[in-house]
Amino acid sequence: MHLIRRNRILRQSPAIRAMVAETILRPSDFIAPLFIIEGSGIKEEIPSMQGYYRRSIDLTVQEVKELWAMGIKSVLLFIKCKDELKDNRGTEALNPDGLMQRSIRAIKDACPDVVVMTDVALDPFSTYGHDGIVEGSEIVNDATVEVLAKMSVSHAQAGADIVAPSDMMDGRILAIRDALEQSGYAKTGIMAYSAKYASCFYGPFRDALDSAPGFGDKKTYQMDYANRREAIKEVLMDVEEGADIVMVKPAMAYLDIIREVRDNVDVPVSAYHVSGEYAMIKAAAKMGWLDENKAIMESLTSIKRAGADLIATYFAKDAVKLING
Repeated sequence: MHLIRRNRILRQSPAIRAMVAETILRPSDFIAPLFIIEGSGIKEEIPSMQGYYRRSIDLTVQEVKELWAMGIKSVLLFIKCKDELKDNRGTEALNPDGLMQRSIRAIKDACPDVVVMTDVALDPFSTYGHDGIVEGSEIVNDATVEVLAKMSVSHAQAGADIVAPSDMMDGRILAIRDALEQSGYAKTGIMAYSAKYASCFYGPFRDALDSAPGFGDKKTYQMDYANRREAIKEVLMDVEEGADIVMVKPAMAYLDIIREVRDNVDVPVSAYHVSGEYAMIKAAAKMGWLDENKAIMESLTSIKRAGADLIATYFAKDAVKLING
């Protein structure tokens, strides 16, 4: 045979494959989600997320320093609110000395250059476990948005670099942007959970924060996983309202959405490799059904290949160790 083109030439050695690789993962691609609880010296493994932990503020600060030393530039904070502080209006979310606010200050004091992103939603603070204020059986939109805007300002006051509204209420990006501008925090960014689907893959996360809905589900505000065009509509509206970064969540089952979003916006696109996706890889690896390290790298590479500029993942530390060899 005399072939004009032999595609296998560029696959024949590790060095050649590395030379022509189209998608390269870097430590700075990753956002490390962190779960924070009250107390001191506490590190609790999350039962449904083998190898991942809830930490008190002091140990969270140590973790952030380690992440920064590894080259991971950003963290996304979630707090586990005590049951006695929960209500239907997110009162504790606005406490200037609340767990989230104290965590932000401690992290920025210890590692000022790290990009601190904060979850903005009411479900950790709600007696109902929903992302908004409940009236009867309805999760109301506009009253919730008012609280989310105040919550974002509170995080900015504590030192957050980027607030990350994960609630999917209509109009909350514009309200948050206006509130930040009016309060003197024009430099605080917004990473909008713009295409967040009502997914079964969030189960372990809700275990981590004890934030499962107390009744019904979240399908009146999170998106139907059957829809693609709707995601683009949501994303474009958030960009128009002032989002600096847009997110698709989950990631692995939504690679087509990531690509569609990437092709339609000019702002950075993030994707959330969620708890259920993490837990599946962990469980399959534990059973010996796949190689965990190979699954981590293939999964994260596929998310970036689909168009994600940033990836929030519980495998951030593992991935960096693998990248660095």
